[in-house]
Amino acid sequence: MTRAQRNTRLFWLFALLILGTGLGLRDPWPADEPRFALVAKQMVESGDWLFPHRGSELYSDKPPLFMWLQAVVLSATGNLRIAFLLPSLLAALGTLWCVVDLGTRLWTRRVGLYAGWALLLALQFTWQAKKAQIDPLAVFWITLANYGLLRHLLRGPDWRMWALGWAAAGLGTITKAVGVLSLLMLLPAAFARWRGWPAVRLHARNPRFWLGPLAFVAACGVWLLPMLVAALGKQSPAYDAYINDILFRQTVTRYTNAWHHGQPPWYFIEVALTAWLPTVLALPWAIPAWRRRLQRRDARLLLPLGWVLLVLVFFSIPSGKRDMYILPALPMLCLALAPLLPGILRKQGAQRLLLGFVGLLSMAMVGAGLAMLVGEPGFERRFMEGRDAAVAEGLAAMFVATGGVGIGALLWFGRRRAQAALVALLATLWVLYSLVAAPLLNDGSSSRGLMRQVGTAIGPTAQLGLVGWREQQLLMADRPAADFGFKRDPKAQFADALGWQRQASPVPRWLLVEGSVLPACVDTARARDMGNANRRRWWLLPGAATRECR
Repeated sequence: MTRAQRNTRLFWLFALLILGTGLGLRDPWPADEPRFALVAKQMVESGDWLFPHRGSELYSDKPPLFMWLQAVVLSATGNLRIAFLLPSLLAALGTLWCVVDLGTRLWTRRVGLYAGWALLLALQFTWQAKKAQIDPLAVFWITLANYGLLRHLLRGPDWRMWALGWAAAGLGTITKAVGVLSLLMLLPAAFARWRGWPAVRLHARNPRFWLGPLAFVAACGVWLLPMLVAALGKQSPAYDAYINDILFRQTVTRYTNAWHHGQPPWYFIEVALTAWLPTVLALPWAIPAWRRRLQRRDARLLLPLGWVLLVLVFFSIPSGKRDMYILPALPMLCLALAPLLPGILRKQGAQRLLLGFVGLLSMAMVGAGLAMLVGEPGFERRFMEGRDAAVAEGLAAMFVATGGVGIGALLWFGRRRAQAALVALLATLWVLYSLVAAPLLNDGSSSRGLMRQVGTAIGPTAQLGLVGWREQQLLMADRPAADFGFKRDPKAQFADALGWQRQASPVPRWLLVEGSVLPACVDTARARDMGNANRRRWWLLPGAATRECR
């Protein structure tokens, strides 16, 4: 086996270890995971895959492609814990493959592996890859689109890659509307062609150019066409509202007139400088090197860097911003960094900076763990709200162990191989998080503990209704639960729930109600206080507790 082969296998071994460890060990956690898992579960149970539902209501916040993948895995395995996370894992591995292979084709295999390491070790990428949100899948489609477009534009013509890039952009669009942003890669390519940069070809006069737009339309039509035909055929106000919300309010309106997550224009600079650690530590040396190479007209850097800049500008314009919005830009940034990293890591200043990062993170973890073990800091009390107190001991041990590995790695690898100490620290962190922290936090974070207590309290034959509920309560219920709308006003929900509870039934009917929507008419002396879960207080109401309500 050659050295290059060993390095390649080592990279993929660490990628599987870091990203795959913990699969099947936890349930979905808020904010988004229970929502998508619930939608997928209801798809499998109802057979309606075209129109997602959240309980009894249509769910129009996102297109269903991600939920389709979860539902497919759930149908195949019958295991929700695997089904809700597996699409994100596969998407993250696919994103890494695109970056590694593209770096290999544009430069060398060594550069491709550096691009993969830079992406794998970036905190935001791995954190999102280990969660079941739509973003890892959207990042994969966008990166695959960039992969196909760059192979055609820089190493083409390659019309299959051209069509693949546009098709991936279409699938990204029906995953999350921002998937279309991958086509912005054509703008720096057009600039380079206009300025006469070598090795950039658009081939716009070739009739096969239009294979790309056709592939985009066909990919979007996989979901969009049957959805529109079916929804318009129903002639229902609810389905008309579904079309308006998913095609306009959740896209155009969300961008031009965001109604939440307000942040200043420079917000994403702060995100990149923190969430993209430790990769961004290379920027002080990379920026001057990029400038020199761009002056030499290296289009391999112009296209990905120009696209990253366009994405950052696009998301900085609206007032509504969330940290994961710019995650799709990270793979192309890592690709542009990769040819510079071997030289940067040989610099004494870069080694010292990396040593400082590993040392500070290690000592912070050891300090946090010891504080949880021997003290009772305020952050621990807030963090442990609604959870078993014994969880703190396990988390503290995890922090101490991770920090200890980081300090030991610094002593072992010394001042010339800080990158090896970094890999040891972060691999330990993610593996212990998956094997220790996630299972310990699962009952409180997923509401499994709450719903287990609810099931025990009402008995195996009773019926359950939910008021002011969140997706995790319906998902984790041990029986089919009645709901009275999700977005509806809680007062209207409670009124309908009273009617349901008072209907003649051979078994008792209970209501699980979120504390902030509990009416004053409820006799709390006859109700059961179920404690806190997901930072909310929950009450279990028998019919006797709601007797005075009208």
